Amino acid sequence: MTDETLARDIAAVATLTGAFLLRSGQTSSTYFDKYRFESNPELLKRVAKKMVPLLPHRADVLAGLELGGVPIATAISLDTGMPAAFVRKKAKNYGTCLAVEGADVASKRVVLIEDVITTGGAIVEAVKLVEAAGGNVVGIVCAIWRGDGAPGIASLPDLTVAAAMTKDDLLA
Repeated sequence: MTDETLARDIAAVATLTGAFLLRSGQTSSTYFDKYRFESNPELLKRVAKKMVPLLPHRADVLAGLELGGVPIATAISLDTGMPAAFVRKKAKNYGTCLAVEGADVASKRVVLIEDVITTGGAIVEAVKLVEAAGGNVVGIVCAIWRGDGAPGIASLPDLTVAAAMTKDDLLA
């Protein structure tokens, strides 16, 4: 899908400046507040449509990471008809007591859906949880790659990371 104004539109609503501590432990003077575009139905739909062509063709299930990956995975699911699962940071201690909720991932090829990735720490943990649930992670797709260089996670060199946008796209 060609959406030449998407990065500009996302940047306009989601780019904040100041002093921000990132999940990776890094500090940044620029922060991309994903909730500002994920809570906007039109922008969320556009982001999802931009991510659809990036999905590995062999994927069976989308798995959105808590919390920001969940609305994106849901939007992609609505667009593609693919089932969606939701990966918690850890299993809850009530109800089903599962870390991976929604669609069954056992014996399925799973693509992880994330909002913003800098170093991939949350992805590494999610891969472990999906594998513990019997799933096979076959790729990672994110809305924004804010890491340095080409998208990729050093501790997961065999998994392709595809990004709809990069920090450079948003800062252009």
